[in-house]
Amino acid sequence: MVIGSGGREHALAWKLAKSTEAKRIFCAPGNAGTESIAENIQIAANDLPELARFAKENRIDLTVIGPDDPLALGIVDLFEAEGLRVFGPSKSAARLEASKIFAKEIMSAEGIPTAAARTFSSSDAALRYCDDIGMPAVIKADGLALGKGVIIAQDQETAHQTIHAMMNEQVFGDAGKRIVIEERLNGSECSVHALLSGKSFRMLGTARDHKRAFDGDCGPNTGGMGAVSPADNWNADREKEFTVRIMRPLLVALAKRGTEFRGLLFPGLIVTETGLHVLEFNCRFGDPETQVILPRIRTDLLPLLNATIDGRLQDLDIQLDQRVSVTVVLASAGYPGKYETGKPISGLQDAENMADVHIFHAGTKRQNGEIVSAGGRVLAVTALADTVNRARAQAYAAVDRIHFEGRQFRRDIALPVQRE
Repeated sequence: MVIGSGGREHALAWKLAKSTEAKRIFCAPGNAGTESIAENIQIAANDLPELARFAKENRIDLTVIGPDDPLALGIVDLFEAEGLRVFGPSKSAARLEASKIFAKEIMSAEGIPTAAARTFSSSDAALRYCDDIGMPAVIKADGLALGKGVIIAQDQETAHQTIHAMMNEQVFGDAGKRIVIEERLNGSECSVHALLSGKSFRMLGTARDHKRAFDGDCGPNTGGMGAVSPADNWNADREKEFTVRIMRPLLVALAKRGTEFRGLLFPGLIVTETGLHVLEFNCRFGDPETQVILPRIRTDLLPLLNATIDGRLQDLDIQLDQRVSVTVVLASAGYPGKYETGKPISGLQDAENMADVHIFHAGTKRQNGEIVSAGGRVLAVTALADTVNRARAQAYAAVDRIHFEGRQFRRDIALPVQRE
């Protein structure tokens, strides 16, 4: 059973469906894309008791958690207490993502490179601090905010508005009760996916995500508008640096706290002039990183997940397709702000028939016999090719075959980002 309803979950179900060991797949709640490869179950991703009941009654052999909220709520702890097998970190380990303040404390204690930061539980103190420092600054809600709780304030006015919105207006609910204000680091971002099992880890893949809504890396932060894999700012030296300066100290820090992490860790990194720095830790598969990384993994995913749970990472043989993968996200007009749904989508089959193209559904549903939009991010269009330019061309050729009212997307996915 795959928990969640987005593009990440469609990609996970798609990959697991290819396993010779997977006889039957459920998605809770799934979307219009997962219904063709799995049985959609109308249980919300954060309805933990009902998910556990369904898993027990249907003798589910493995549950894979997609979104961050169920992990932060302790779904893994609940499933394990019920004798159910589940892939994902415990509630304690998931704090690395659920609390940016907790993650900062871990990194500070172990000397893991990250942006200098201060934390605040008082809006007045945060406002005074912003008046004393230079701009730009990065303001982050402490808790989970659907990937939208990070604002780069270019000036004092924006900083004040952001702090007021997060802490006083509670636009992110309890997630913004405490905030982190940190220096803005300049460089290119990179997403790393690694399987962790206690004291060991194995790299699964890398990607470079495009977070901003509009071309040229402009506009508000989103959950992600596209990605390229492998990351074009990654190499063997950076992987060694990642292992020595980030992963090993992190594993030591978790061990000191008696916390064992078993699952997928997805650190968001930035490559600066002085080396790698951690922007954030995510404790689950990324979105849209999963849609761009999984098509490159030739190895059966199910045994990899089971080996991670059982502490057998040393037995893993992970084979990757050497081609480049590019994913372009199609979103509803207005995303990440207010947007309309229920827009009929055409051209899906035409795009899916193209060579080396995969269409992963995110915010979709079937309504009156047709597939319509049902969220901010609607589809993720992925293409593979020998070069990044060919992969981009194929992905955008597929995008041009898909239509729905208000469709918006970036035209510069996988191009180098120009920073000031």
